[in-house]
Amino acid sequence: MIDRLNSLRSHQGLMKYFKNISWLFSEKILRMMVGLFVGVWVARYLGPEQFGLFSYAQSFVSLFVAFATLGLDGIVVRELVEDESKRDKLIGSVFYLKLIGAFLVLIILAIAINFTSNNAYTNTLVFIIASATIFQSFNVIDLYFQSKVLSKYAVYANVITLLVSSIIKIILVLNEASLIAFAYVVLFDSLVLALGFLYFYLYNNLPIKAWNFDKNVAISLLKDSWPLILNGIAVSIYMKIDQVMIQEVLDSNAVGQYAAAVKLSEAWYFIPIVITYSFFPAIINAKKNSKKLYNSRLQKLYDLVVWLAIIVALLMTFLSDWIVVFLYGDAFHQAGNVLMIHIWSGIFMFLGVVCSRYLTAENLVKKSLYKNMVGVFFNVFLNYLLIPKSGILGAASATFFAHFTANYVYDLFDRDLHQQLKMKTKSFIPIHILYKKY
Repeated sequence: MIDRLNSLRSHQGLMKYFKNISWLFSEKILRMMVGLFVGVWVARYLGPEQFGLFSYAQSFVSLFVAFATLGLDGIVVRELVEDESKRDKLIGSVFYLKLIGAFLVLIILAIAINFTSNNAYTNTLVFIIASATIFQSFNVIDLYFQSKVLSKYAVYANVITLLVSSIIKIILVLNEASLIAFAYVVLFDSLVLALGFLYFYLYNNLPIKAWNFDKNVAISLLKDSWPLILNGIAVSIYMKIDQVMIQEVLDSNAVGQYAAAVKLSEAWYFIPIVITYSFFPAIINAKKNSKKLYNSRLQKLYDLVVWLAIIVALLMTFLSDWIVVFLYGDAFHQAGNVLMIHIWSGIFMFLGVVCSRYLTAENLVKKSLYKNMVGVFFNVFLNYLLIPKSGILGAASATFFAHFTANYVYDLFDRDLHQQLKMKTKSFIPIHILYKKY
């Protein structure tokens, strides 16, 4: 055992990836802890109505953020890994494409607000928050660090931004600042993060002046990314449409109650992402040696994420009312019942994260788009039916059934995914795990 550990430590490539994953995991844990603490404090200060309005504005902007990212992130990392000699053309072209996309978001928002019941104050919040997408163009530097397995620099930038942002929010709460001030913090955060990325890029002796826009590179990237743009739009609607519809059908107070529960429910979503990110390279390598070993490791990954999600869901279900009142106060008491329902969506969301990586590995990326489109349809349709009848509990139920349909039921109707459906079903059976019959 000791010899094997020493052998692993001496494997430079493996240790490089392990350290990279450790940096990412540590940052996610810190973000969850600090973000939850400060986020709860801000929510308690603002109260359900103002917190709801703030959450609505962020959700409304999120519906259109895919136009700023343009689905390019994964493609850029792939291209940089394959040929670093194109670095400056790639980074330069993507930076300008993202910048154009950010201004496109602002234009689309200017049109979209005409179809809402927003007042001038709400629209001001929306545009302040949306302006952050301009500085997010510098996230292209993070993509370079990913390609070089140097995520520690991105983690440094993110942690600095998190700490600065948290301190400013605490100061605003203590000084009884207005809601608009918290919207400006979102904009300021994106500026600090952009400056952090720029600093660490220059720290590695990489020249920004060398960035240049190449029309042919840009066109080639957009040809590859258009399905991912559609997928990004679908995911944004899928994840955020509920809060937008609650605002339109009910009011800001209802959004605040719902958003408080969602914050606690989604705080766990980093777990399957980090676990899948960590273990999937080993699963892909197994495929080279044995299809049976490949399926065995994939099954174990499904087992792991499902039961982690079930344990979290059970704990949060029994403690939901106490947790909500303890963290947010009596003003958010309605959020407890929402959390009790919404937390079970995580099981199928966890399954979806693993399946998404499987689809990428098998070059079946378009199926992710189809699955997310199914999720969008059911989420919008069920929210439309259930919110007027059952309020925010109806929205939580709609989210659960949308995740269940997109990440589980969909596989029943796709012949290529029948094997994945069997694996997902098998992962719910405890005796299968106990006896390790893979």
